[in-house]
Amino acid sequence: MSVALLKRLLFTVEDYHKMIASGVLKKYDRVELIRGEIVEMSPIGPVHAEYVDRLTELFILRLTGRVRVRVQNPVELDDTSEPQPDIALLRRRPNFYIAGHPQPENVFLLVEVADSTVIKDREVKVPLYAEDNISEVWLVDINEQCLEVYREPSVNGYQNVQKLESGDSVTIQAFPDVVFAVDEILG
Repeated sequence: MSVALLKRLLFTVEDYHKMIASGVLKKYDRVELIRGEIVEMSPIGPVHAEYVDRLTELFILRLTGRVRVRVQNPVELDDTSEPQPDIALLRRRPNFYIAGHPQPENVFLLVEVADSTVIKDREVKVPLYAEDNISEVWLVDINEQCLEVYREPSVNGYQNVQKLESGDSVTIQAFPDVVFAVDEILG
């Protein structure tokens, strides 16, 4: 006979930060807070790391002085979610977010690079970003060699979704003057 669990203990961002400060969660723990649950993150393999490095370099070279590029660092979406996207393009601030993690109004673009996590990223993280009004998300699908671009967030998900492949180009909504070839992104 199996017993169904009736209630899960969910955490707030404040609870999560207290666990980090008290040492319950260690700085080397690869976890993020998603909808109140502390979720283990997948290890970063060499292919995934190369894609993140390539994109980081592209963004820095093309958007220097216009954005703050953050790599695999938290974004505080709401009271129960603090994911760590692979790359975040943020509004520049004099204090460089030292007083607190960026929030949705600070985000131009979030990027998730996915190989083993593509289903989780597409079905959990992208909808979460839409609910919290992140204006644009890119999902780099390493396995399918494509770039999924999500725009026009709503509580029901993104209203504008494009799948781009080799030969296509893309711009970031906030910076339409900067064009990226999808081949540059995919390598």
